Amino acid sequence: MGSRRADYASLGSWIRSGNTRPVYPVLAPPPGQPIRVERLRLTWLIPVFVVVNVVMFIICMGINNCPKKSLEGGCVIRFLGRFSFEPLRENPLLGPSADTLLKMGALESVRVVKDHEGWRLFTCIWLHGGVVHLLVNMISLVFIGARLEREFGFIRIGVLYLLAGFGGSIMSALFLQNQISVGASGALFGLLGAMVSELIMNWTIYSNK
Repeated sequence: MGSRRADYASLGSWIRSGNTRPVYPVLAPPPGQPIRVERLRLTWLIPVFVVVNVVMFIICMGINNCPKKSLEGGCVIRFLGRFSFEPLRENPLLGPSADTLLKMGALESVRVVKDHEGWRLFTCIWLHGGVVHLLVNMISLVFIGARLEREFGFIRIGVLYLLAGFGGSIMSALFLQNQISVGASGALFGLLGAMVSELIMNWTIYSNK
C-alpha cells in the first residue's frame, strides 16, 4: 500500500450527494492507472476455528464424565450429567481433568521427547482447560482474527494461525516441562503480532488514528 492515502474526500462527496448504497474507501493508485474499488473479503475461516474449538471442548467434557470418575464427588453443575465440570480444587477454570486433557492430546514435554509423540505439538492447540479459558481465547480470536481475515484472506491467516500455534507449543515444551499445556494462546499472539505489524506499516493511511 506504501504511501497511497485513502480518498476519503470522494467518499464524503458520495454520501453528501444522497447515495445510500454501501461504498468502500478507494486507495489512490499510481498516476496513469485507473481507480479500482476493492471489496472486503468474507470471513469464514475464523468462525470455523471457533466452532472446532468449541466442539473439541464438548467432546473433551463428554469423555471426562466427572460423575463416573470422581470418587469423592464434588462435580460442578452436576445436572449437566457427564458434561459436568471437575471440582474447583482440581480445575478452577470449569473444565475436565488433567488426565482427560492428556488423553485428548494435551502437550507434555516428556511425552514429546521420550515417547516421540510430536503430534501433541499440534493437537494441544485445539484443546482448552475450561470454559473460562475457552471463552477468553475465542472472544480474542473473533476480535483479532476476523479483521485480519477480511483484510488479508483466509489462506494467509490460516497458515499464520497454525504456524504461530505450533511455535507456541514448542516454547511451552521448552519452558513448561513439568506441566501440561493446552490452548490457542500461541496462535492468538501470532495473529496479534500480525495485526500490530500491519498497523505500524500502514499507519499513515488511517484517518482515525
